[in-house]
Amino acid sequence: MSDYPEWETVIGLEIHAELNTKSKLFSTAPNRFGDEPNTNITEVCTGQPGALPVLNKEAVRKAVQLGCAINGQVAKFSKFDRKSYFYPDSPRNFQITQYDQPIVIGGTVIAEVDGVEKSFAVNRVHLEDDAGMLKHFSNFAGVDYNRAGVPLVEIVSEPCIHSPKEAVAYAMAIRAILMYIDASDCNMEEGSLRMDANISVRKKGETGLRNKIEIKNMNSFSNMELALHAEIARQVRAYENNPSAPIHTVIAQATYRWDPDKKETVMMRRKEHADDYRYFPEPDLVPIILTDQYIEEMRQSLPELPLQRERRYVRELNLSPDSSFHLVSDKPTVEYFEKALNVCGNARSLCNWILVEFAGRFRESSANLVTSGILPEHLAHLVNMIDDGTITGKIAKQVADDMVSHPGKDSRKIVSENPDYQPVGDRASLEAFVLEVISENPQSLADYKAGKDRAFGFLVGQVMKKTKGKANPAIVNELLTEKIKNF
Repeated sequence: MSDYPEWETVIGLEIHAELNTKSKLFSTAPNRFGDEPNTNITEVCTGQPGALPVLNKEAVRKAVQLGCAINGQVAKFSKFDRKSYFYPDSPRNFQITQYDQPIVIGGTVIAEVDGVEKSFAVNRVHLEDDAGMLKHFSNFAGVDYNRAGVPLVEIVSEPCIHSPKEAVAYAMAIRAILMYIDASDCNMEEGSLRMDANISVRKKGETGLRNKIEIKNMNSFSNMELALHAEIARQVRAYENNPSAPIHTVIAQATYRWDPDKKETVMMRRKEHADDYRYFPEPDLVPIILTDQYIEEMRQSLPELPLQRERRYVRELNLSPDSSFHLVSDKPTVEYFEKALNVCGNARSLCNWILVEFAGRFRESSANLVTSGILPEHLAHLVNMIDDGTITGKIAKQVADDMVSHPGKDSRKIVSENPDYQPVGDRASLEAFVLEVISENPQSLADYKAGKDRAFGFLVGQVMKKTKGKANPAIVNELLTEKIKNF
């Protein structure tokens, strides 16, 4: 935490991921987003008297696979508990969760932070059902119970994260694992992945933990990073402004939310304790009993995981660790990359066009490269045309703009139809430009002959400027080297 060199941040994350099962955790109601309110419900979802829950075994399978993927201890015995709280979105007035005997204990997640692999310890993973959603209108509020009973896994980290950047990297790695094993679509806009952060600060060298603040329901990585930075600043400021006050009185444990308009964390309520929820074993559900054989079958069924693919890309494709991490962190994006790689062998250039060039073009849009309609092979053709000298890098950027404007149109067709995209490649045409640039820049010529290599790059740039970026750079370099000898 470079802004506060005397202070250390301690963060623990609770990540809630909705599992993509066909039905809910304890009922046959469809587990589906976007339907008309209160249509995907049964007596169990709405907590009707006498309605009994029945466990969805597919949710158990996905939770076990997650436990295997993070090398956690999958419990052969786990049970459900009732967590009591009163709120309109909880029709039973309690949540069915796992309190003291969760389905997964421990585990490790490895994520890339500034190009360096870091290990983060997971405390537990437990199954629980989701609550409904409050809908606020101009003069009234309603409750949609379609989400009530949707299966969740809650992944709880140890307090082992020490910066907002580390928190984002860890959360991205969790999201990638969930998507790779097809446990969740992790659509943050639809709320199927939500993050709570417990955060405190302490003086460097302290070993104990100070009072923590919980920031609830962050549904984007950028908002989480902003919220953590703001809360760190707030806590440090509070301690530094009250140096003589007892530490435990400066920051009171409470639950906050992130206000993106005010760019600050806002208190919602004082922090509850476990006793406030009156946990007790769920009497209507038997424990989950798993066998060693079942757990091993789930372990063997795992696909190539994000970390394995990331390391393979670094080793085999010569991608940088940071680029590889960001590429594999989103399953649809990395699948797009793999399809393009079948047509173009320049992995580093493809990666750059995906993560930098096209990501920038869609930054202000609700779409992205994967959903835009631009086909992977069309991107591959663009990179191939740069590599074989058909177009220059500058022309390629203009072609990319056209690809965004006309998704589905092959980059090769865009180039062939536009005379301005035809590169100047014949030596005779370029020779005139080269001679002109040399005669107009005697000082740069003298500098280059004096051993200043940057002057040569300047001369190349001048030729490219005169040809409006259409000159073949390899031929320009060759001609400049040849002609300079005669001056």
